[in-house]
Amino acid sequence: MLGYLVLDDGTTYKGTIFGATKAVSGEIVFQTGMVGYPESLTDPSYHAQILVLTYPLIGNYGITAEEVDEYGIQKWFESDRVWAAGLVVGELSERYSHWSASESLNNWLERNGVPGIQGIDTRDLTKRIRSKKNGCLGKIITEDILPSSIPFIDPNLRNLVAEVSTKEVKVYNAKGSPKVLFVDCGMKYNQLRCLVQRGACVHVVPWDHSLDLSGFDGLFLSNGPGNPDMCQETIKNIKKLLINGEKPIFGICLGHQLLSLASGASAYKMEYGNRGHNQPCIFLDTKRCCITSQNHGFAIDSETLSKDWLPLFTNANDHSNEGIFHKTLPFFSIQFHPEHCAGPQDLEFLFDIFIEMMLDHNKKIKGPRIDDRIKQYLKKQSGLTYGCESFPLGNQQGDTKDPVKKKKVIILGSGGLSIGQAGEFDYSGSQAIKALKEENIISVLINPNIATVQTSPGLADKVYFLPITPHYVTEVIKSERPDGILLTFGGQTALNCGVELQKLGILEKYNVKVLGTPISSIVNTEDRKLFTEELIKIGERVVPNAAAYSVEEAVQAAKQVGYPVLVRTAYALGGLGSGFAHSEDRLRTLVTQALARSHQVLIDRSLKGWKEVEYEVVRDAYDNCITVCNMENVDPLGIHTGESIVVAPSQTLTNEEYNKLRTTAIKVVRHFGIVGECNIQYALNPEQQEYYIVEVNARLSRSSALASKATGYPLAFFAAKLALGKSLLELRNSVTTTTACFEPSLDYCVVKMPRWDLGKFPHVSTKIGSSMKSVGEVMAIGRKFEEAFQKALRMVDENVIGFDPYIKEVNDEELEHPTDKRMFVVAAALKNNYSVQRLHELTDIDSWFLNKLKNIIDFQVYLESLRS
Repeated sequence: MLGYLVLDDGTTYKGTIFGATKAVSGEIVFQTGMVGYPESLTDPSYHAQILVLTYPLIGNYGITAEEVDEYGIQKWFESDRVWAAGLVVGELSERYSHWSASESLNNWLERNGVPGIQGIDTRDLTKRIRSKKNGCLGKIITEDILPSSIPFIDPNLRNLVAEVSTKEVKVYNAKGSPKVLFVDCGMKYNQLRCLVQRGACVHVVPWDHSLDLSGFDGLFLSNGPGNPDMCQETIKNIKKLLINGEKPIFGICLGHQLLSLASGASAYKMEYGNRGHNQPCIFLDTKRCCITSQNHGFAIDSETLSKDWLPLFTNANDHSNEGIFHKTLPFFSIQFHPEHCAGPQDLEFLFDIFIEMMLDHNKKIKGPRIDDRIKQYLKKQSGLTYGCESFPLGNQQGDTKDPVKKKKVIILGSGGLSIGQAGEFDYSGSQAIKALKEENIISVLINPNIATVQTSPGLADKVYFLPITPHYVTEVIKSERPDGILLTFGGQTALNCGVELQKLGILEKYNVKVLGTPISSIVNTEDRKLFTEELIKIGERVVPNAAAYSVEEAVQAAKQVGYPVLVRTAYALGGLGSGFAHSEDRLRTLVTQALARSHQVLIDRSLKGWKEVEYEVVRDAYDNCITVCNMENVDPLGIHTGESIVVAPSQTLTNEEYNKLRTTAIKVVRHFGIVGECNIQYALNPEQQEYYIVEVNARLSRSSALASKATGYPLAFFAAKLALGKSLLELRNSVTTTTACFEPSLDYCVVKMPRWDLGKFPHVSTKIGSSMKSVGEVMAIGRKFEEAFQKALRMVDENVIGFDPYIKEVNDEELEHPTDKRMFVVAAALKNNYSVQRLHELTDIDSWFLNKLKNIIDFQVYLESLRS
């Protein structure tokens, strides 16, 4: 059914109704998170609001069946019902795909009586909402309803908290300790879970319940909807505790606002609020910044805090208050959501601090102040920074009178073009040179390839057209006497050369600092045995494997791991020398070839058919760590990333999976002590919640270039700045006009398509696998997957009109064992009425992608039918 979204300024958007067929009115708000729609819709803070999701493809992973944990709390939703009044999306995925899903988003909303509208230009709508200064009202109506018959309703004029709060006292984990009085102003279930999982006994009470802490160890104030000034009863109750109490108090979101108002501060309505999963918050006045999940339209004015209270966190973008704490008493609150769900898990330890404060109070221990406790936790989770070198830049800026004072840095460039190492490293090296130039540092580039951008006249201060080998680099070091060297901008060749220079003692002899990621971290990520040992130390899951240094060791390792196995070469370029072995004979052949290139091979258990997911991670020397982009391979594990079609952001990961892998990526990067940019690759089980870490690249990679272009976040440029000792907070992203300590949230879909030229090599197999054969790639952007996919196909080959079912014949062998033309075989199969299920069984490509490809063929069939 057709419907309309009508704004209070008269603007009307036409779309298609899904979910419940009914009209609703409320405040329209937008949220920028790319995952977590079930969690957002069940968050009581969205009560009476029409929620606009800026990411255009929604419903991809469906809705998980209701399930409770051991405490009787819903596992996958933030309350027992959908609280949002309505939902606005660009495109609804009716055919979802995920092992845990039990129904579609459409059916779920229909069951809950909540309407949605799709086909809306959410980008234009978001711009319009942002242009309004005092919020935006709107209504969703069906085509058979007269717009004037449904009035605009401002929910902020009502006490929304009274409408969502529990009506009775409920007790969770009754035998637990400490004992928490939990004021439900519209709580999210994960706040409750974060307390009971830490052993607390929690008594949940209504919003206006009298607050007597005589039988409790602390007070918790939950999130909730609407204007905090409507909760005068709660504010009055909190005030009494602030006057006489000494027991710990912790507030989140609306709870933060209520504690602030009770302390004497004032609140104000924001222009359009902060709602998303990527808000950067600065701790005190330090250089530490954390990425947070937020959902609020009101904020506290820091200028109105009384003398006994101090700001705890500040938003790095709009500088709004994100938390307060008492100077002497154990009271604190935060505006963001440390319990996440949906969103980053970076600050969940604040619940640990609250528990510790209550236990200390019980033992009559004063304990550290809240800000000192947070500092201790941040220090505890911090990664290695020893071995990470930089030099002061204070006198560098604008110092052109005395060039002797200038610092000098060598950059190991992209080298000769080869499979697995081509234009992407020309791009990253060029960006690094620009970053050095901006800091007034002399750049010395070593690159034997004259046909590159980075060797262009006027870019680097000096260029040596020499091979990137220890011998030649040593000669340049002798001649130039640089202060530092950048190793991570020239691909695997530069990395290997840097490791050799360290082993030979050249860098130490000439006092050359390795800027950014230290050599020890590079070795730990490149040496497969050390890599596995380091991950096991931090309790992370690595593919069952064994390192081998001879053919016989490899044979024994394969027997332990179990066939089939994947043979991978250490310090290799583009998966060179890797391959799958189903038998000992094949294993011996692969290992013999691999050991001709490297002294070490890794024998991995085969996870062929699993999903492959990547994250691009950035970390500075102050331990600020963010994930800039995540990507999902259309092709399953077993096909090298460089050979695979890749989509950014991931399309079929739930919030649980997306943020678990994000948290793991940050944990791993911190452990290895990487400073700058890093790529981490995962194998994700498509049939249950299980993952393994496949690889960590402690350098710029082909994926980094893709992520930079896909997100508008210049990874290589910032990585060079971070290597010099800059903080992410100091840097500004000229594209997003935000601090660089910020995770881009896309409102479009990016598809990367590899290009092969195998036709030029008549004796080379056209089969693609774990070793890279592609010579380049293209990137396409669209608001729909089908749009971006078609654009990419046309860019790869100008003679191709898109997803053409007439280029190749149907061939089950080619579907099961892919070649460079497999996508056209998939097109032919869909045209010949192969079901999505059958294609999934043959290719292991996720059904969501296959359904999207089927849409293209179905539309082509429809257009062809019009001819007749």
